[in-house]
Amino acid sequence: MITPGEIEQYIRGGLACEHVAVAGDGHHFEAVVVSAEFRGRSRVQRHQLVYGALGERMRAEIHALSMKTLTPEDWAAGNG
Repeated sequence: MITPGEIEQYIRGGLACEHVAVAGDGHHFEAVVVSAEFRGRSRVQRHQLVYGALGERMRAEIHALSMKTLTPEDWAAGNG
């Protein structure tokens, strides 16, 4: 069973992030991801970047992942 810490490592390994926090119970997970890569991108495009970092794990190991995807500016302003 995949852990929140493993998901965090996978995201950090595939996307330049200032902050990543993942919580969950082994089946359902919630992530807060802060990355400059999100600047100028829609919410869907931001989620696609995170899914890309997770790769095949998203289909095979992670069954439910809700995300907040923020730019560093959003995060600093407390919008997360």
